Amino acid sequence: MRYLHTMIRVSDLESALDFYCAKLGLVEISRMSNDKGRFTLVFLAAPDDCGGARKDGAPLVELTYNWDKETYGGGRNFGHLAYEVDDIYAACEKLGNNGVVIARPPRDGRMAFIRSPDGISIELLQKGAALAPKEPWLSMPNTGSW
Repeated sequence: MRYLHTMIRVSDLESALDFYCAKLGLVEISRMSNDKGRFTLVFLAAPDDCGGARKDGAPLVELTYNWDKETYGGGRNFGHLAYEVDDIYAACEKLGNNGVVIARPPRDGRMAFIRSPDGISIELLQKGAALAPKEPWLSMPNTGSW
């Protein structure tokens, strides 16, 4: 058995792509639209995982956009996506500077949580050993749920 992808339903494809690609840094691998089924699928990968554009079996995030409007609840009940980052402080600073709320700051130098525009929790984990705790992260409170 091999892990293929995680599917997330999104209510606004452009907003979701802005978040996942422009802000979080994922790369679009492929896209397909189905006129009869009235949906678009966009497959994304983390930059360090997409060498060979899926030939190497990179784990993917599938954004599913149904053209007919629906309301999707929850997000946290789904669980979360997790990505390893080279520098958790730099990643959180970049995301914060781009308007993303850091719901659970990396106070421990190892882990942080953010949320997508559709309420999906995303965990960011420091690659390797945790970084030394430092401000402003050390004293920053949680914001909302994660």
